[in-house]
Amino acid sequence: MSRLLRIAIPALVVLAWLVVAAIGGPFAGRISEVSTNDQTSFLPASADATAVQDRSSDFRDATGAPAIIVLERDGGLRPGDGAAAERVADALGERDDVDQVSPAIPSADGDAVEIVATLTAAAEPGNAVDAIRTDLDAALPDGLSGHVTGPAGFTADLTAAFAGIDGLLLGVALAAVLVILVVVYRSPLLPFLVLATAVFALTASILVVWALAKAGVVTVNGQVQGILSILVIGAATDYALLYTSRYREALRDHRTGWDATKAALRGSLEPVIASGGTVVVGVLCLLLSDLDSNKALGPVAAIGIVSSVLAALTLLPALLLCFRRAAFWPLRPAFGSAHPVLTGPDARGLWARVGRLVGGRSRTVWVVCTVGLLVMGTGLIGLRADGVPQSDLVIGQSPARDGQTVLADHFPGGSGSPALVLGDADRIDELADAVADVDGVDAVSAAAQDSPSGSVPVAAGSAAGAPSGVPAPGPTVSRGQVLLEATLADPADSTAAEQTVRELRTAVERVDPGALVGGVTATAIDTNDTGIRDRTVIIPVVLAVILLILMLLLRSVVAPLVLIGSVIVSFAAALGVGALVFDHVLGFPGADPAVPLYSFVFLVALGVDYNIFLMTRVREETLRHGPREGVLRGLGATGGVITSAGVVLAATFAALGVIPILFLVQIAFVVAFGVLLDTVVVRSLLVPALVLDLDRRAWWPSRLSRRPRDM
Repeated sequence: MSRLLRIAIPALVVLAWLVVAAIGGPFAGRISEVSTNDQTSFLPASADATAVQDRSSDFRDATGAPAIIVLERDGGLRPGDGAAAERVADALGERDDVDQVSPAIPSADGDAVEIVATLTAAAEPGNAVDAIRTDLDAALPDGLSGHVTGPAGFTADLTAAFAGIDGLLLGVALAAVLVILVVVYRSPLLPFLVLATAVFALTASILVVWALAKAGVVTVNGQVQGILSILVIGAATDYALLYTSRYREALRDHRTGWDATKAALRGSLEPVIASGGTVVVGVLCLLLSDLDSNKALGPVAAIGIVSSVLAALTLLPALLLCFRRAAFWPLRPAFGSAHPVLTGPDARGLWARVGRLVGGRSRTVWVVCTVGLLVMGTGLIGLRADGVPQSDLVIGQSPARDGQTVLADHFPGGSGSPALVLGDADRIDELADAVADVDGVDAVSAAAQDSPSGSVPVAAGSAAGAPSGVPAPGPTVSRGQVLLEATLADPADSTAAEQTVRELRTAVERVDPGALVGGVTATAIDTNDTGIRDRTVIIPVVLAVILLILMLLLRSVVAPLVLIGSVIVSFAAALGVGALVFDHVLGFPGADPAVPLYSFVFLVALGVDYNIFLMTRVREETLRHGPREGVLRGLGATGGVITSAGVVLAATFAALGVIPILFLVQIAFVVAFGVLLDTVVVRSLLVPALVLDLDRRAWWPSRLSRRPRDM
């Protein structure tokens, strides 16, 4: 190839990525424009609560999220407080982002007033609630405190907690990666080239995701947005480090940077594409979920991984080709210099010692490692991953949680967030009776578009005086159905409220088999139940698909089974330790059902990455040197780069912990700890020891299983 082309090709590649960055860069700070943290983005697609929500606009003028305003004065309300509450209600009614406002309702104890302001469907809850809170602080007389809670209040708190996801999260992750790379490579330039590759990959993925979200093809919420950033930075850095390691080796054997680049690409193309493909397939399995939030993460994460692979195999080679040996200064690999001795008595360094340990006591090593991981996995016995109350999603300060506490002190806990019963209008009497008879239901009303309050009372047994089988005057009827609103005695996100709604579903189904129960509490129940179903379905599928990929890649059956088994044990250990830390150290109230699912998908897919890096090199060395020497040489050659990659990935996922969302903090711990286990224990000790102990049998039925032990 001519010298001109050798200069033009990398220059054009770098230029192409610069164009992508120039176009996509501005969108990095605008991803929140197409992101939503509204509860509807998390709803299970086929659940009863979703069906009720879809129909609710047929019965009520106001369909947005309700904001519950509770005013309280210690020692009891004063005569002027009622007038102040009415002024607050009037002011709320004049807001463009509020659709409907209830009258000011005093509590039975005389210490508080409640107002329910239903936002418009187009209102952004975070902005609307922030404005309402600001107006309350300015409007209320001294001593009368105001709180905004309810679904809109909790959504606003969630939005505020996610506010740092564009800047803080990315800044912490990049800083952690840069420090690790500088320490590991002791080069002032190379870390910035690797980091630039990761940042360009993230920019490209955000550009694609923004466009698809704007077109309504994918859904983006706060948790998807945060995981995308972390996943791309971590994965792109991992793939970049693997290529960098190969390129540094190739510079010892090739005089020109062009020849070294071709050799490095030949050595890294298969493992990087296989690793990226494994993660893509793993995250796309989330499309099998019935939860919209899980489905949203699948294609978004896949886009991020594809961008990472492309950047690592195009941009980074072009950058390193531009700088050649200078990229590694001051430890530049000279042409013709000897490669490090990987095995034998003359080998030096950490990985030589690890190789001698594994090679000398392989069975002892893998047995001890397995037992240790299984012991850590016993923490799974105490894992509580069946959902947490909405009020516990935000760690630290939560004005909505404070407001809910005040509300529950003076009103039925479920005020403003009723359970919704969609049923046959001809059976409104029986339905009202069934709802009212359920313990935990404080009051029953029927949705009405023409009522000032949006509902009319329904007396148990009489349906507001209507004859049996005849819809009461006032309730809205649509498609032969009515919508009943059941105010619960307990807070909508409490365990007691969930039990009430489950009993409510049983009760109304006896009257009307087609009746559906929705609302805030029912949505939480359906989301958690669907999350549990999802992990039961998706986890086995992920295992089967990744096992098939490994069999095709390694041309073996036994070795992939070893790898999958090791990752499963490692995942159990990480989640078990996580359960102990969450319960006994951090005192968390439990975990979302998606925490084990997401942790599994990321740990299995990313953990297999390191095993792919290791085993593809082991297979390469085994073809040249035989089974035993192949394992030891593969371990020595990949030890440093995989450990560096694992530490980087753990650090990037740990950065999720800076966002005060319970779900993300738990994911951050489990994945970061699990990646370190995979890197330090599974890939360094367990897998090499097992493969050594199995000897040629590890490669059955490929031709490697029939090669002599010593070559």
